[in-house]
Amino acid sequence: MRSSPPRPSLAYVLLTALSLSLGWGIRGNFGHEYGAMLPGALAVLAAILLSGRPDWYARAPFFAMFGALGWSFGGSMSYMQVIAYTHSGDSASVLYGFACLFIIGFLWAAPGGVGASFPAILARDRLTELLGPIAAVLAAWQIEGWLLEPWLHRMGYSLDWYDSDWLGALVALGVGIVLSLLRRKVDRATSLILYMAGGWWAGFIVLVIVLGLRMTPPRGDNWAGCLGMTTGLFAYCMRSGLPEAARAGLVTGVGGGISFAGASMIKLAAVTSGFVTNWHSVLEQTTGFINGLGVALAMWRLSRCSPPVDDRGAPSTSRPWATSLAVAFTLLAIPVVNLRKNPRDWVDAKIVPAEMYGWSADAWFGLAFVIVAVGLFGLMYRHARRPIAVVPESPLGQGQALYLLLMAIMVVGNFERVLVRFADQRLITEGVVHVDAVVCAALLLLASPARGFEPEWPTRRPEGRDQSIRWKRLITTAIAASLLAIILDWAIVRAIYGDRFAGHARLHIRFGPQATASDPNSPR
Repeated sequence: MRSSPPRPSLAYVLLTALSLSLGWGIRGNFGHEYGAMLPGALAVLAAILLSGRPDWYARAPFFAMFGALGWSFGGSMSYMQVIAYTHSGDSASVLYGFACLFIIGFLWAAPGGVGASFPAILARDRLTELLGPIAAVLAAWQIEGWLLEPWLHRMGYSLDWYDSDWLGALVALGVGIVLSLLRRKVDRATSLILYMAGGWWAGFIVLVIVLGLRMTPPRGDNWAGCLGMTTGLFAYCMRSGLPEAARAGLVTGVGGGISFAGASMIKLAAVTSGFVTNWHSVLEQTTGFINGLGVALAMWRLSRCSPPVDDRGAPSTSRPWATSLAVAFTLLAIPVVNLRKNPRDWVDAKIVPAEMYGWSADAWFGLAFVIVAVGLFGLMYRHARRPIAVVPESPLGQGQALYLLLMAIMVVGNFERVLVRFADQRLITEGVVHVDAVVCAALLLLASPARGFEPEWPTRRPEGRDQSIRWKRLITTAIAASLLAIILDWAIVRAIYGDRFAGHARLHIRFGPQATASDPNSPR
């Protein structure tokens, strides 16, 4: 038997890329941090289920959860004005736009790569010990949104400080400090929170407050906080003996940067066809596909160099509830934080009454979610004691079921949202998402090992060439690829449009006497 997985198959690459493209297309309808969870979860699940690493299959729920969380942070960054710079026809602004798109894409994808790598390299104890601090931060953020922000607004405080998530970063930092005081030490799990939250504040203060660097004034400057947070995350990985996670983050980050900038260039070239469609959706799905190629590369490299993980027997002694929590996060939390936006659209379209029997449409949606949650937890409790026949016996089958269920829930939920305002231009989004979903389901099931023919459990470190990370070569390659991609995108757009405004966006010019960056009366 081969002790290392074969080179990536076409099915592996396509499934990972199409999964992120599908998720990114849906994300465009929901937006921000919650929407970005879906492409992260789907792409990472796709990569590990066709990775040739059977020891990863049982951890599919953890891959989905950490992949989703890692990809979510980038949703706080503003980038529409940056895209507009690439349309402007002003050479300096076009170059600046592509460079900033690369930075945003890198900062979005890099934490996603780090998060996806954790289940691949951490022992179960170390992996599951992260859940407590993460849950504390997520709970604190909910309290912030429900109670703290409304209270501060009532007290007359304006929270719009450079249109950034400074309060959320402060809350996360406070949670890390409180946990350290309660535990009387800064343990490995809590230090992750402190590195990320502290890094956010360091980046925001140094870049925005001290140096006065603003990427897209008057839009928000979460990019600076995300830069500091990502730097803190890389520092955590290197200081905690997780260089493989840092490498995965660097690879996905470069892929993310290339995807954000490259997709904008591809859209600007495509609109010259004269075809009328939702070009922004084309941009988003192209971004997702190229981003997925970066995930495929990072996870394939990780599958060849990371030692086997063996959870057999571990659940009985190491947080046995953790896997069920990860399943619930994937099948309940990711859908509900996105699909809860649907009732508002239905009410606005006068398809659903705003109130029924004294309850709002949102309240009825919440009740429906509670019923589903109770049912799911009841089934998981029963399955843990006496297996339910419909649940696949093999870890691979369970991972496939998780992927297909999440994809089906979100594809249907997304269609439900837009159905009330459907138009011909929606075909480029929902139509392509429908086709992608069918192709992804077929690729996953046809390319996976047949039942009874799964690879044997790996018992030693995968073989291959020198497994050490050649950081100098890796960083040099990353910088060269980044610069080449930015310059190439700029050159192609300049060759097509010259000094002509491309349209399909608001006119925004960053530099010179015609700059609109700080002008509130700039063309809209």
